[in-house]
Amino acid sequence: MNGMRPIALVLCVLVMAVMGCRGGGPIYNVKDAPATTASGRTPSLEQMQKAIVTAGVGLGWQMSVAKPGEIIATLNLRSHQAVVSITFTTKHYSIHYKDSKNLKYDAATQTIHENYASWIQRLDGAIRTRLTAADM
Repeated sequence: MNGMRPIALVLCVLVMAVMGCRGGGPIYNVKDAPATTASGRTPSLEQMQKAIVTAGVGLGWQMSVAKPGEIIATLNLRSHQAVVSITFTTKHYSIHYKDSKNLKYDAATQTIHENYASWIQRLDGAIRTRLTAADM
């Protein structure tokens, strides 16, 4: 039985090395999500901007209006940072990866830290909720 200990140790080290080296998930983007409101009316560009900013701030994102129809959103969590560009019209909005720090981003494979997708999905969900909750 004592001869099994070195083999078990080597296997444990290998498993830990593989798990530590695993890549992240694919970059998650939102493309042309419909601007659906509860009333069925088309929101104005200002209403879209307000809904997006309010949704992001509510989740801890720093929202900065870059120009009409574009917001740069930054999420800082501990030593990690995700930056996305949110473009929008009165009919659609999109969320696209822009930059990151300490998130294992790989431009060649278009992969990033596995938590990134959930952050973007939550932001997307909050925007949808804001749009449908707003009286437009």
